[in-house]
Amino acid sequence: MVSEVLAALMPRSGQVFVDGTLGGGGHAEAILRSGAKIIGLDQDGGAIEHCIQHLVVYDGDTVRVKQANFRDLRTVLTAFHIDLVDGILLDLGVSSAQLDRAGRGFSFQKFGPLDMRMDASKGASAADLVNSASPEDLEHIFRTYGEEPRAHRIAAAIVRARESAPFVDTLALAQAVEKVVPRHGPKHPATKVFQALRMAVNDELGALKQGLEAAVECLRPGGRLAVITFHSLEDRIVKSFCRETTAATVDRPEWPEPRPNPRHLFRPITKRAIQPTPEEQRANPRSRSAKLRALERLPARR
Repeated sequence: MVSEVLAALMPRSGQVFVDGTLGGGGHAEAILRSGAKIIGLDQDGGAIEHCIQHLVVYDGDTVRVKQANFRDLRTVLTAFHIDLVDGILLDLGVSSAQLDRAGRGFSFQKFGPLDMRMDASKGASAADLVNSASPEDLEHIFRTYGEEPRAHRIAAAIVRARESAPFVDTLALAQAVEKVVPRHGPKHPATKVFQALRMAVNDELGALKQGLEAAVECLRPGGRLAVITFHSLEDRIVKSFCRETTAATVDRPEWPEPRPNPRHLFRPITKRAIQPTPEEQRANPRSRSAKLRALERLPARR
């Protein structure tokens, strides 16, 4: 959705933009071609190394990169001696490069270590979680983050199986899920379980909420925020944030009339979520569930 992102952010020469999820650097490079500068963040050290090499033609003042979570945007900008920026892009979820590299453990279709950490140097892995969490906690993770209706059965089966041998690889977990939930149709029964574990391991929803609040703090008046989500849980949070921060007034049943909204911080750029064109969806099937929402920061009220 490169053209849609550019239309939403409207980068111009001399402006400073944050790409909070660098990935392969495609969006960042498109913004750079407008003459703007980029602060690029990604939790994945591999993505950072790729972009350093890929964007080497730009000087150090034009492109600065940092291995970090976008939830820590304020800290990163302070370290770079930057107060406010002109735009922020968050392209959520797991990248194609991460899915395609078996060693990262994100895919149930490839043999690899059961890891799933965006930053492989920090925190507990998916294997740690699967092998130590209680049945109740696993059920909660699968039901909350994966919206998996058979969460109880899957959690119970995993706990039984790990008593014989701990889970260490992706295919063993996928096969354990498939024994409980037989395959029907093209979608693998472990799809939601892997999504849920990835989101739990990386605290993705918590990071999103903090990242949106960081955008409030770090965008200058007129600055723009664009967020691409890939599933309903993310989109629900972003949609709620948009609704909460673009309403001029708030009303409650006990009030005699609506009151000014203290969180009226943005104006909407997109009236509804923008989705990839049919041509892009055909060329990149992974983009089919993408939704882009964009906002513009209002001036601070006195």
